[in-house]
Amino acid sequence: MKIKHILLLTILITGFCGVGANSKYVPFDKSDPVVFKGDYIIYDGQKIKLGPSAYFIDGQFSDEEAAAYDFVFNSVKEALENISDGTEEKPMVLYIAPWVYWIDDPDDPEVRIPKPGEGSPYGMEIDCEWLRFQGLSKKAENVVLACNRGQTMGAKGNFTMFKITGNGARAENITFGNYCNVDLEYPLKPELGREKRGSAIVQAQLVYIVGDKVFARNTRFISRLNLLPYYATGRAFYDHCHFESTDDALSPTGVYLDCTFDYYSSKPFGHTSGTGAVLLNCDINSLTRGEQYLVKGRGPIAAIDCRMKGKLATYWGWKSEPALEGRNYNFNNQFNGKTVVVGSKHPYATVDMAGKNILNAYRFEYKGQVIYNTYNLLRGNDDWDPMGIKQLVLDAEKEKGTTLSEISTQLIISPTRQNIETGKEPVVLTVKINRFSNVEKKGVPVNWFVDPEYKNLVNLKDNGDGTCTVIPANENDETKQVIIKASTGDGLEAASVLYVAPRFLDAPAFISTPIITKNGDGFLSADYKLDMKYADQSLITWYRCSDASGKNPVEVAVSRYNEPKKSYKLSKGDVGYFIKVSVEPKHLRCEPGEPVSYILPEAITENDVDEVDGIYEVDLKTLSTKIQQKIIPGFWTVDCFKPEDTNEWNDWAADNSQDSWFYGVGVNGAASDTGLIQAHKGGRLRYTPVGDDFGDMKISFTACPAKTAGQGFSSAKAQYMDIFIKYDTKNKNGYAFRLYRTTKYHNAIDCVFMKYENGKGTPVVEAVSTSCYRTPCFITVGTKGNKIYAHMESSAEYYVEPGRPEVKLNVDMETEINPNKYGGMGFQHTGTVHSGATLIKDLEIEWE
Repeated sequence: MKIKHILLLTILITGFCGVGANSKYVPFDKSDPVVFKGDYIIYDGQKIKLGPSAYFIDGQFSDEEAAAYDFVFNSVKEALENISDGTEEKPMVLYIAPWVYWIDDPDDPEVRIPKPGEGSPYGMEIDCEWLRFQGLSKKAENVVLACNRGQTMGAKGNFTMFKITGNGARAENITFGNYCNVDLEYPLKPELGREKRGSAIVQAQLVYIVGDKVFARNTRFISRLNLLPYYATGRAFYDHCHFESTDDALSPTGVYLDCTFDYYSSKPFGHTSGTGAVLLNCDINSLTRGEQYLVKGRGPIAAIDCRMKGKLATYWGWKSEPALEGRNYNFNNQFNGKTVVVGSKHPYATVDMAGKNILNAYRFEYKGQVIYNTYNLLRGNDDWDPMGIKQLVLDAEKEKGTTLSEISTQLIISPTRQNIETGKEPVVLTVKINRFSNVEKKGVPVNWFVDPEYKNLVNLKDNGDGTCTVIPANENDETKQVIIKASTGDGLEAASVLYVAPRFLDAPAFISTPIITKNGDGFLSADYKLDMKYADQSLITWYRCSDASGKNPVEVAVSRYNEPKKSYKLSKGDVGYFIKVSVEPKHLRCEPGEPVSYILPEAITENDVDEVDGIYEVDLKTLSTKIQQKIIPGFWTVDCFKPEDTNEWNDWAADNSQDSWFYGVGVNGAASDTGLIQAHKGGRLRYTPVGDDFGDMKISFTACPAKTAGQGFSSAKAQYMDIFIKYDTKNKNGYAFRLYRTTKYHNAIDCVFMKYENGKGTPVVEAVSTSCYRTPCFITVGTKGNKIYAHMESSAEYYVEPGRPEVKLNVDMETEINPNKYGGMGFQHTGTVHSGATLIKDLEIEWE
């Protein structure tokens, strides 16, 4: 504890100027006073003795005044440096008077970085069992614990105010605020307020807790992206709390009772875990335009007696595309004053609990009152009862003659997404039934069924032990998706998705083996004949080889989506190479057979090629995405690369052990499009044309970002996409048009021209900000003499934020360059993939 000096004892005896043990202390909030008496405080009629497990903190104290008393501090951070473990019966309590307490110095210019092995930097890391933050104010906004750092704004990584390791963390009558992107307003003493660090919404977090039995009451959690409000690895309960957030924000295992939410974007839960999250009698204010969802990724939600309002919101759903297996639970919810079933566009994903016993797991009526059954939800295996309603639940249970304290809330079927074949081994489905907080309950009877549309595809055998044998019986030619469902008497539901194939046949034999025919029109054909009655779905792969024996084959074109690529268009890149085709015979009722290959006996000549000079319409659908790291004229170089200007962010490394691109369907904002997508961070794609001297160039394509708000990339930590043009692919010299996320805006990107010299890129013009990087975004980059130009526009409809003339709706840029003879082009993507990727389609390259 603190060391006392004789001088300070003298000060204590003589009294402070403004603060003293008896009469000098003046409460900061006189309407809701705290009385300080040296070794105890009085608040709200309660006398609280200070001691090793009860500290008093008041920001009014000077350092000298606070040092004069044991167990008294003027800084929350200093108090936390002196705490010790509490117990459930006697927690470690910080009694905190109204003030703004900075956990991390907002004026320190040093950038916070994670410790080795950590992903995020923390304001404080605390190891303490049963730690309680107790605000001494009935208004939570009067007691503020603050920081103002976030990803790329004062920190590398998702800055987090606290990391607490320990069970039983609790907060009451207090505000946790990360004011990186939110102004701190403090009416009790306005000069304690502070403007936000920046307007761009970045990951700025509050409290991550490695622990269980986490409880917050009358607590405000203020930030935007990645809120982390007492984000616990175990059970978390929030009573009469307030949350302000954008995406990826809320605790995935939380029970929220009588809480209020301000949603500034469409998916506040990044995901939920285990038995999920529960909203009980909550009020939600949606500031989203269009459809408001709850979850971005996986996991269930239950919403009971909740009310959502939003002037610009048009729909309330669980998530944009709920999994066919998943189930969420709904009862008595309202949207803009009208009763709704949440997720009505995807009815399979919603269980309406009206009239079902499962509702009692969340709420029941007793003696004319609605009782929210937090005891059933939170009791786990250790009888945790933060609301103190156990006896009431047991009394109601006895009177009603029905169980109210051990009702399960989740039914899961496994396996799912499995292929089964008619005539082969059946699959046995099992269930797991959980009480909330992932406590398994065994011996619950289960009913199995399929909808009528699937009954001729499978036979079900209920084994009477909670399992079901699914016997495939598909006599069609095509594989069919079948949904197997299960339910309990209480009203729990679940599903498993199976892909039921007919009896697979042997791969068809070749009646005539593949040969390559020159059609005389610049195309080659793979000619063969298979012994089958079905449509051909053979996998055909084309290679360039260095000789007639097939040496040094490079895969250049492939079949996708069961469409055999029987035709191959020759280009200048094929000249001098021996073309090989490989055919794996296949139809819809068999696996691919052994490949049979053929190689043209003579190399391709210029006379074989018939292409429009200077125009390359890239067939991305059949382009090989296999790793190919060699720089060869006429070839695509496909790899993964970490550019030097991303080295400041050492949280990733290039990985060339797997393909870095794939052709497929996008996600989120690109979910309606098919094209070429980055599979790994750092995905790079370069094309080296045949020739030594090239004039002007033009590249045009359609970009479909997965991000929907115009931010393009997952964060501003050197995440960008370069479009290379007039580029020497070997020595990495030339130019690029760069699209990148900045800390200036959360719904716009910047664009800039880059000059590359030996792999190092340097901006050559002032960047332009734009909000148009939304699916579909049409991009053209070109050169004309000593000019490079770019145009971007989108046909997407979106809200244009007023008062920002510097953020362009369309981009038209131009600047001078030093002309060169290079003709290479390519893409380099340094952003995170999946939800941060950009799908590319409709690519065309022109040279003069």
